[in-house]
Amino acid sequence: MLTDRDIELLCTASHGDPFAVLGVHADPAGHLCLRAMLPAAVQVAVLDATTGDLIGALTRRHGDGFFEGALTTSERPNYRLQVRWSDGSSAIVDDPYRFPPVLSELDVWLLGEGSHRRAYEALGSVLRVMEGVPGASFAVWAPNASQVSVVGDFNVWDARRHPMRVRRECGVWEIFIPAVGAGARYKFQIRDRSGALLPQKADPYALQCELRPATASVVARMPSLAPPSAARQQANALNAPVSIYEVHLGSWRRKVEEGNRFLTWQELADTLLPYAVDMGFTHIELMPVSEHPFDGSWGYQPIGLYAPTARFGDAMGFRRFVDRCHALGLGLLLDWVPAHFPSDAHGLANFDGTHLYEYADPKEGFHQDWNTLIYNFGRTEVCNFLVSNALYWLERYNVDGLRVDAVASMLYRDYSRKAGEWVPNQHGGRENLEAIDFLRRMNLVVGTERTQAITLAEESTSFPMVSRPTYAGGLGFHYKWNMGWMHDTLVYMQRDPVHRAHHHDELTFSLVYAFNENFVLPLSHDEVVHGKGSMLAKMPGDRWQKFANLRAYYGYMFGHPGKKLLFMGCEFAQEREWMHDQSLDWHLLGDPMHEGMRRLVADLNRLYRATPALHERDFDPDGFEWIEAHDARSSVLSFVRRGAQHEALIVVVCNFTAAVHRGFVLGVPNAGTYRECLNTDSTHYGGSNVGTPLGVATAQPVACNGRAHSIVIDLPPLATVMFICTP
Repeated sequence: MLTDRDIELLCTASHGDPFAVLGVHADPAGHLCLRAMLPAAVQVAVLDATTGDLIGALTRRHGDGFFEGALTTSERPNYRLQVRWSDGSSAIVDDPYRFPPVLSELDVWLLGEGSHRRAYEALGSVLRVMEGVPGASFAVWAPNASQVSVVGDFNVWDARRHPMRVRRECGVWEIFIPAVGAGARYKFQIRDRSGALLPQKADPYALQCELRPATASVVARMPSLAPPSAARQQANALNAPVSIYEVHLGSWRRKVEEGNRFLTWQELADTLLPYAVDMGFTHIELMPVSEHPFDGSWGYQPIGLYAPTARFGDAMGFRRFVDRCHALGLGLLLDWVPAHFPSDAHGLANFDGTHLYEYADPKEGFHQDWNTLIYNFGRTEVCNFLVSNALYWLERYNVDGLRVDAVASMLYRDYSRKAGEWVPNQHGGRENLEAIDFLRRMNLVVGTERTQAITLAEESTSFPMVSRPTYAGGLGFHYKWNMGWMHDTLVYMQRDPVHRAHHHDELTFSLVYAFNENFVLPLSHDEVVHGKGSMLAKMPGDRWQKFANLRAYYGYMFGHPGKKLLFMGCEFAQEREWMHDQSLDWHLLGDPMHEGMRRLVADLNRLYRATPALHERDFDPDGFEWIEAHDARSSVLSFVRRGAQHEALIVVVCNFTAAVHRGFVLGVPNAGTYRECLNTDSTHYGGSNVGTPLGVATAQPVACNGRAHSIVIDLPPLATVMFICTP
């Protein structure tokens, strides 16, 4: 018979090895007995699972529901329990403590070593069938815990009912619970190494979560593996047109008439996606969709890293959304946040009573800017959690890529810290060598396992080779956001045109380093929030000039080398700055100026996609050539873009003053006819319709700008004009 001490530990949900005492066990003489912990049960019988014959009756030895009794068979049986409950009902149930371990020996070895690339297949909750019995397995990494139980709907949140087995080799606690199906809510109840009870924890690997403010994890079916796609690989290639529409799903559009509610995944698929296609974007980038407790974090403080947020529906709704993107020819990128996580009690913080996921020293493990915790990149299990998560979104949800947030904060130990507030690395330097190794590993795994996918770094420093291969010493990202271009050009555009002549280098400096990385030119959400005003509000002058300035700026952006990113609302010149809890001001499209801006962005996208010279050689210096970079007095700049076919070219001319330049002579690289293919001053976009007569200029053998041929054009005010050359 079981000792009173063991029984007491079971009845207080503090037994660290429940499988050693529950289920079928043999006494020293070889006689079999069965023990079960069934609170609220009044009578328990043991049945042969095959024949239904009675093979034992259990006696209650403790009022909290501990039962024990001898079996009439000498062979370990396949059994079920017939239970009569205190409310008079009865049921025949499978005992979780008759099932073998959930994790395979290979899983245990890979998890222990920290090299399991798809840890989500072993950890978390997994719907499965064991020994012919359907249910769900649960597994959680908590190596410093003294006891762990699963609590949930299926056991009235009673930690005594399902204490877990620990696999000491890898620190993982596991159990298979029969009859648990999709939709069941659960958490882990964990005791630290001293036995003290911790706040109940959500599953780090949960595939679905409750809608905030509720915090439980939800058992969900794992999406199937998405097969590789040559079409998506081609669409994401460095020489492909990539124009990204950055979206915050919670505020792109809301159902104001229904209490300002969020749209569902299906509603977003029916509205957002056709709109993005009509606008000519190639990709949508979603601000984080991983589950997060606080709306005001915009998703950048996630807790359920494996769970698409419940704000828009269930997890499979998101998979259907991605599939719809691809059916419409759109790529889907996700903002991904491995840099930090919030300290909410139900999350990763102090997970098993120790600093398991975060650095213990706040000089390493606490983000002062965001009041969040920093992952301990020195722990292989933590890096495994994150790398597996990257693959999960790419393989199981078939997203095209991950834009990694706040990379600069990961690279430097002194990021946003004063002297004495940070810990140097082992060489005394400021670089976070562990985070650098993690980023390289993540990019290497993604590049190996999902060759069609891309990764993009939001990185604001001069850290070298961010978008260069790991084998060459780089971080391995495919793309890097060009924060310098964004900052310099926005500072320039906010200046009154009469002063721009003195700051011409703010426009041209980006070409000094344009080909050091594979750059994306980002006009993101960060530029239209926190008092910065909308893109339109940044522009100087009266209302007409504001629109003209913004149109000229967008034209310059689409002519400049680099992939493109535009935050939602910027495409129609939203007037107020972005607010995460309100829909965009779609009514503005009733105004001709706003509608004109929308038309311009759509036409820029179409021209960009249809013209190889504007995208094929974004990262090749041979794809760009200045015509005139130094005409600061007139605030005019001009350049050539070339595609893989060197003779196919586009000439881009930008005038950032309100002066009209008629009869403007411009040197061109080739003889031939130069046809105006885009003019941001067109009345179609809300402009004054100044332009070269008939939109055509023929090159003459008259030297200008160091070239043997030139054209004569009429250059409109505050405008960008593009010409395509026909030999």
